[in-house]
Amino acid sequence: MSVNERIALVTGASRGIGKAIALRLGQMPGVTVFGSSTTEAGAAGVTEYLRQANLKGQGIVLNIGDPASIEQALEELTRVANMPAILVNNAGITADNLFIRMNIDEWSKVIETNLTGAYRLIHGCIRSMIKQRFGRIVNISSVVGVTGNPGQVNYSASKAGLIGLTKSLAREVGSRGITVNVVAPGFIDTDMTRALTPDQHSHLLEQIPTGRMGQPEEIASAVAFLVSSDAAYITGETLHVNGGMYMS
Repeated sequence: MSVNERIALVTGASRGIGKAIALRLGQMPGVTVFGSSTTEAGAAGVTEYLRQANLKGQGIVLNIGDPASIEQALEELTRVANMPAILVNNAGITADNLFIRMNIDEWSKVIETNLTGAYRLIHGCIRSMIKQRFGRIVNISSVVGVTGNPGQVNYSASKAGLIGLTKSLAREVGSRGITVNVVAPGFIDTDMTRALTPDQHSHLLEQIPTGRMGQPEEIASAVAFLVSSDAAYITGETLHVNGGMYMS
């Protein structure tokens, strides 16, 4: 799996799935990784774990819900390196509530961050990819983007929207050497799922044929495959990594 001297940008890379993706891409020959966090401390943490792993790259501050922050981060990338040829839209937020109680701010904030933020970041990078005639875009969706989930109408809608965005964009830019794909994780062993009660945890495991939570590194391996030359003929696809919880 080799890509030649490419800049990779991974959003939401301070911990969990994003951190695993940044570390995995950094191991690929010729890849320099920039991992984003919403805070200076988080960005410094990304720089430190990449340094400890002897990988090329650093952390940057980026809030995908803020258009000015996106513009500033891309300007910084251009100044210190180059525009990303590999873009992984991993960052996202939740604001869970039953639909009847969900207010417009809870709806808008999640859609603006998870879906519109990905749009803005792709829009900022796509011209450079077209010019290079090379690009790898991977959007991190979720199993609930295809199954739905009570209390997550906003989050599920944002993740389903990423799948639609991916399919349409893949049709537009495929002839330019750019692939656009989705990785849709199921329930992964992260800080969020560790906060579940034992009863909630047991109920979830009953829905997963493999009988366990996934690991962040398993999502990272799927992303690494999709950005590699081995996956150059795959675009517009959704790769479900969920232990069989959902099968398309």
